[in-house]
Amino acid sequence: MSTILKKDKKYTFSDYFELNNPTKEIVEEFGYKYSFEILKLPKSSKDIGNLERLKQTYIKKLPLISLNSEMAKREFYISPLLLELLEYIQAQINIEYPLNGGENLSGNIDYLIKFTNNIIILEAKKGDLERGFNQLAVELIALDKSLENEQQQLLYGAITLGDVWRFGVLERKNKVIKKDMEAYTLISDLNDIILILIGILES
Repeated sequence: MSTILKKDKKYTFSDYFELNNPTKEIVEEFGYKYSFEILKLPKSSKDIGNLERLKQTYIKKLPLISLNSEMAKREFYISPLLLELLEYIQAQINIEYPLNGGENLSGNIDYLIKFTNNIIILEAKKGDLERGFNQLAVELIALDKSLENEQQQLLYGAITLGDVWRFGVLERKNKVIKKDMEAYTLISDLNDIILILIGILES
């Protein structure tokens, strides 16, 4: 079987963002399958109140900030959203979390969020959701392998450009990674994004 990975190179998570290969080919390198479909994501029914203050913060202040780097998007798009998330669920947020799932499956994850035994990983990019999902898919595989003795059946992740979010899930039993056809935008879908994050962590 041909491989798209060079034998003399050690790959970290960020290297998969640089590959132009489709997600299907990349995950097949590790024995996983890939599907692109509309996902039925967990969604909390929790009353999260009025997010108008956070929305207005974005609307009034983001135009004053240069948002042309990944760091800027993490600080001004994602951090306020995650701080708001903590108002409703006492999750633990790990930033630049080191993960090692074996050969060519190591690196740092932008955000690893835990609540009881549930985990979601977030990968932030300044552009290109498609190649960003390639990196997220490999991070989910690494997480799967690092949790060999754990019972979770589903592992969730999201790739975000700050203002746009797309979710994915790894079904551990079938070794298939599914990418959601739906994408969520920050202002209009802010409630949905937070309710999905809570739903995943509480599921």
